[in-house]
Amino acid sequence: MRTGYSQLPLHGGRAPRWLFERMTRLAREIICHLVAEFGAEGALQRLSDPFWFQAFGCVLGFDWHSSGVTTTTCGAVKEGIKGLERELNFYAAGGKGKVSRKTPDEIRRTCETTGYDGEKLVSASRLSAKVDSSAVQDGYQIYHHAFFFTANGRWCVVQQGMNEASGMARRYHWLGNEQTDFVNEPHSAVCCDHRGKVLNFVARESKISRERVTQLAAQPEREMEQVLQRRPELLMPRRHWVRSEDINSKYLHKILLKTYEEAPADFTTLLGIQGVGPKTLRALALTAELIYGTKTSVRDPARFSFAHGGKDGTPFPVDRENYDRTIEVLHNALNRAKLDRSEKLDALKRLGRLR
Repeated sequence: MRTGYSQLPLHGGRAPRWLFERMTRLAREIICHLVAEFGAEGALQRLSDPFWFQAFGCVLGFDWHSSGVTTTTCGAVKEGIKGLERELNFYAAGGKGKVSRKTPDEIRRTCETTGYDGEKLVSASRLSAKVDSSAVQDGYQIYHHAFFFTANGRWCVVQQGMNEASGMARRYHWLGNEQTDFVNEPHSAVCCDHRGKVLNFVARESKISRERVTQLAAQPEREMEQVLQRRPELLMPRRHWVRSEDINSKYLHKILLKTYEEAPADFTTLLGIQGVGPKTLRALALTAELIYGTKTSVRDPARFSFAHGGKDGTPFPVDRENYDRTIEVLHNALNRAKLDRSEKLDALKRLGRLR
């Protein structure tokens, strides 16, 4: 699942060579210690935590809050573990810009040596990028994609998008395996101070819309063109921010030829088709609403959820009574579990003595 995201100001420039060389060596030592202590999956879990990752970048000595901490830290890890991948059972692929587009080939080459089905990991890489750039349209375009994985198919993604209008970058973290569901509420934590207009295909309430969009994508393009020709007769309500001019008939004709030939069985398959991006999904969503009356969610997955408040009074002062009650409940529950476990062990020992 997507485990969270961070928002950072876009900064130019790069780490000086003397610093990056040291970052590479320190990153190697830290990853080796993590794997020795917690295993390769423990290292993946920590990289997928946006707070841990930010602290990691600070320890490595890079600028504490700029967009460059993402690309430089991932690059240092990838470079640092070279030659140790098989020993660590920890592999890295992808990067920034053109390097990110080489991710599938890097994954396949690695899997030729590990014996794992590389296409499963390639699919995970592509779908995680598609979700954050196309299925959740929040104004950020992915330009960095780092994919870390193990020989048995566990993986994590650290990817980043930019919004040139706001001058901000947004980093997305994922942690997954073969059972990961990419299209139904994949985000377990998304926090944001600034919220704008969002088209959210992976929201729970967009389930019917996903089905209708997939159904439309498998229709002959001529039938779709007939629907579009009737478009001026259909009026869209003001509440929906997607507008009819978003539909480019020539473009839609071209992409529908491809989706009809591949006939996607579900929304996940549709999302994985090369060429199906934000414009295609917006056009199909609008058409699906015109035909079926099904609406795609506009709920922004970036939302706050606080249990006890904050020390600076945001969103409200810490509720100390409620805070203490939470601690007490957790403490008692843990002690009860230990006591139950101890009683069960004693019972088993007594049974053993009776044999």
